[in-house]
Amino acid sequence: MEQPVHPFSELFAQLGLPSDEASIRSFIAEHFPLPGEMRLEEAPFWTPARSQLLREERLDDADWIVTIDQLNIALHTTAEDTGV
Repeated sequence: MEQPVHPFSELFAQLGLPSDEASIRSFIAEHFPLPGEMRLEEAPFWTPARSQLLREERLDDADWIVTIDQLNIALHTTAEDTGV
């Protein structure tokens, strides 16, 4: 069965962060780029609870995994890497 794909706004709301488009763009711009070897949930800007949520969702391969992976890519990838 296909897993639902949640938009960034739902993930940010789940994490207790502002979830409007401008806030999401600002968050990514503020925390970009993460070092290539750093896992998303290990980033120093997360609270322990947010880090734990991301880690658990990844380990459980939960329905949030696609969106978490997209956020991970957004925080690690430069425009040159994506061809944008």
